[in-house]
Amino acid sequence: MDKDSVKPVDERVKKGVTKLLLTVFAMFAFGFALVPLYDVFCDITGLNGKTATTAATVNADGIDTSRTIKVQFISRTAQGAAWQFAPEVNSIEVHPGEMKFVKFYAKNESGRDGIAQAVPSVSPGLAASYFQKIECFCFNQQPLKSTEEVWMPLQFYVDIDLPEDINELTLSYTLYDITDSAKS
Repeated sequence: MDKDSVKPVDERVKKGVTKLLLTVFAMFAFGFALVPLYDVFCDITGLNGKTATTAATVNADGIDTSRTIKVQFISRTAQGAAWQFAPEVNSIEVHPGEMKFVKFYAKNESGRDGIAQAVPSVSPGLAASYFQKIECFCFNQQPLKSTEEVWMPLQFYVDIDLPEDINELTLSYTLYDITDSAKS
């Protein structure tokens, strides 16, 4: 076997390895881009029940007393977060346009000072844009010392333009321990 017949195989292997490495790099970059792309997609379409992360304006359209909407509250802590987290009440009834105030309890049980962040979601997803938070603990990170506990406020209203066929909303919060990422 002469040296000329081996060379094309080496070049093909190098090209193949280069293509594979570029593919792996592109897939890795795409994986990192998925989260911001998903957030943009949800903001544009209103899918997945993502709610705005900034305060809504105060309702000036009045209250629709002819309708009653049941709002349920669900809370959970993300895996690995050593925090207690629960709503003050499991559900309330509101009239569209009526301002309501509820509290959520949080306690840091991690044994160290920590920082948490709550991420909200509303279902059905179509109703997310009609759920208006005026004041919400989810707007800010929540620093708590070890064993410290706190009641966190949520002030909201359901927009009077909520479609007539929606009579029940579920507001779900997931509390994440972001201590390590917040300090970097």
